[in-house]
Amino acid sequence: MGRGKLFVFGFIFSAFVIYSISSTELLAKNSYNPNLSADQNSRLEAMRKFARVLHIIEENNVDKLNYNEITEKAISGLMSALDPHSSYFTKSTYDNFKIQTDGEFGGLGITVGIRDGALTVISPIDGTPAYRAGLKAGDIILKIDDKATLNMTIDDSVNIMRGKAGTPVNLTIVRKGENKPLRIKIVRDIITIDSVYTKTIDKDLLYVRVTNFDRKVTEGVRKALLENRDRKGLILDLRNNPGGLLDQAVGLSDLFIDKGVIVSQKGQKESDNREYKATENNTFKNIPIVVLINDGSASASEIVSGALQDHKRAILVGEKTFGKGSVQAVWPITTEEAIKLTIARYYLPSGRTIQAVGVTPDIEVFLGEVPKKDKDADLQKIREADLKQHLEGELKKVDGESKDTPKEDSEEAKEDKTVITEEKIYKDSQLKSGIDIIRSIIIMKGLK
Repeated sequence: MGRGKLFVFGFIFSAFVIYSISSTELLAKNSYNPNLSADQNSRLEAMRKFARVLHIIEENNVDKLNYNEITEKAISGLMSALDPHSSYFTKSTYDNFKIQTDGEFGGLGITVGIRDGALTVISPIDGTPAYRAGLKAGDIILKIDDKATLNMTIDDSVNIMRGKAGTPVNLTIVRKGENKPLRIKIVRDIITIDSVYTKTIDKDLLYVRVTNFDRKVTEGVRKALLENRDRKGLILDLRNNPGGLLDQAVGLSDLFIDKGVIVSQKGQKESDNREYKATENNTFKNIPIVVLINDGSASASEIVSGALQDHKRAILVGEKTFGKGSVQAVWPITTEEAIKLTIARYYLPSGRTIQAVGVTPDIEVFLGEVPKKDKDADLQKIREADLKQHLEGELKKVDGESKDTPKEDSEEAKEDKTVITEEKIYKDSQLKSGIDIIRSIIIMKGLK
């Protein structure tokens, strides 16, 4: 162990010595050392190459750069070349990162990722400025104010979009189906998010929407299930959920799976390899489940939907998910700087990966309105003998409504936010399909 540490120290020291000598000396010097292994010689040669490039840049670049500036650019370029989620934090970006993870911040309420080299909206978060402005999953952000996003890292883009609450930012976006880019103005706000919304559908189904995986998700869904034990089926809506905390994804899955692996992660080091398993206690293992997903479902959402799918515990309805299945860790490299590095990838119980692949629904349904039955057509089908009786009944309804039906602006006519109405169901084809499927399961299992 002592010799290993000594070699590392000597190797680092050699790199700095190499940088201090001229490029002519580097070229003339024989890089091969017979006292070192082939791997050690290869590493030493790579450091010599890197030092020579730094030296050439410092001596010849059209704009004078000092060693620290060149090193920062080299680190930044290296991290962004590894994968879309690895990055270098300078002092300012590191401070912003800590604000993001530790407290409230002014922003848009948008989660972004890199897809096919483009800065892409994974999802706008419900109730945030981005959601209210009409941003959609799959939108490509071409410019932020006047800055083009081509070759921009995720962290750089997030740092630009984040700012003081009340200040505007203009996004130029490319949207599928639009002939030209759209320019959308959004006013930043303090982002505070409710993660679990619960509603009922008729008298038999429970609808739970999880908007992101914060620390309250598992307990919030558990509470909803306990308070609605009489419900015969569950619609779990993970659409446009960008992810969040791994332990909450595991915890939510564990509510419905009683044994086996929920998710595993594998990296280069043995210490990065982990398995997260289900526990039998307090499992809701009998309630039928349909999970709604789309291309805005990412990370933790993909872990939950994929685990439930692999364990045959739920039917997935909607569209293929985003495909963000990697694990990042942050290492400080000075007191004011750090790197964020992808150290592992997530794998579902079946062994399949999420990264860049996503989770495919069992039943693919695209979002849209569901055509409703034409009531006028029904009227035309009524036999002539029954027409008068039918119209008399309709007349009574009209007369009754004129006397008893509350006005639109009355308290009784206001929408009940705890219930999903038939009108809303028919405007959401994915939800309508999920309801039809889960009711079929209830009938098949004899739960009705």
